[in-house]
Amino acid sequence: MPPHNPLAPYARLFAVPGARAFTAWNLLARLPMGMFGVSAVLMISAARGSYALAGAVTATGLAATAVVGPLTARLVDRHGQARVTVPAAGLAALGSLALVVCVRADAPAWTLFACYAATATTPNTGGMSRARWSHLLRADPAALHTANSFEQAADEACFMLGPVLATFLCTSFFPEAGTLTAALMFLTGAVLFAAQKRTEPPIATGSVRPRSPLRGNPGLTAVLAAFLCTGALFGSLEVVTIGFADAEGHRPAAGAVLALQAAGSCAAGLLYGLTRPSAPAAARFPRCLAAMAALALLPLAATTAGGGLPALAVALLLAGMATAPTMVTGMNLVQGLTPPGSLNEGMTLAVTGLLAGIAAGSAAGGYAVEHAGAAGYAVPAAAAATALLTATAGRRALAARPAA
Repeated sequence: MPPHNPLAPYARLFAVPGARAFTAWNLLARLPMGMFGVSAVLMISAARGSYALAGAVTATGLAATAVVGPLTARLVDRHGQARVTVPAAGLAALGSLALVVCVRADAPAWTLFACYAATATTPNTGGMSRARWSHLLRADPAALHTANSFEQAADEACFMLGPVLATFLCTSFFPEAGTLTAALMFLTGAVLFAAQKRTEPPIATGSVRPRSPLRGNPGLTAVLAAFLCTGALFGSLEVVTIGFADAEGHRPAAGAVLALQAAGSCAAGLLYGLTRPSAPAAARFPRCLAAMAALALLPLAATTAGGGLPALAVALLLAGMATAPTMVTGMNLVQGLTPPGSLNEGMTLAVTGLLAGIAAGSAAGGYAVEHAGAAGYAVPAAAAATALLTATAGRRALAARPAA
């Protein structure tokens, strides 16, 4: 009998014709998502000497993406990934290049906001990759679970490596190097990803609807509400950790400590993909949120007990292990609750909910750590608890199907 291969589910996943090609190019397009924000902050602050201006510019881009992203995804659902991805990615890349030009030319501050807002057309490449898996594995729920786990691990890896690469480029070469490299990688990856026609989901013309997939869909609304709270956890945890590390006199170590959280999530996501959950996603989602809420108390306990940065690092590594299973299960729910003709829009709405939560959590976390120090970790713990309460209150809606 041949030896059992524990990674067999992933081997079978990438044995699907065309899967390796679209995954490789999608990862090239997705890695810059973890680079753009950090690169912009480093570039603008180096040229203008203002972190406030740099933060305001990136926040504007985040808000613009939250508004434009679902509209871009709706176009993808109506016209196909290839026809929309290339022009949308091209416009977003031009926005990044225009930002570099305006910073170098010492243009007025309002031009920086306008240029970064133009990057809001950036297509949700992670969502489009999940849509391809959903199409290719529509008859194999177990394989789709593995695929979603891989995609979540890929997200964590990109947002773990992206800031490190951006910081290296901007500080080792010149301040604009991070943005220029990210724009080139993103545009190349997006164009080559769109060129993989054999795995592109067909346009479901009979089911594409002009209205939002949220209408008549309380289950999807409940998931997005939980994602909003989860985003607040992510945003507040990042800011509070930076503030705590700064107060401890180790601000440069904040990035490495946060990377441990992403590493824990990435590892948990890959392991979660090897399991075969028996319960439906609607039942598993509140359980995953309960685990996340429990583990979110660890950073608060570690820092208020006086453990310092080493104890916080361990706490974040453990807390991160609940992130990927929660996000994988939530994305499974989004895929199941979104009408087939609106799948890209539904998954982009999920990302929009996370982005809105991150913005709110960052503001709340910044205020808390400035006024309460280590006790600021109560904010991400409260956000996780709120996500659990939200999903528990909507558990019946989670198990329902969208209205026709």
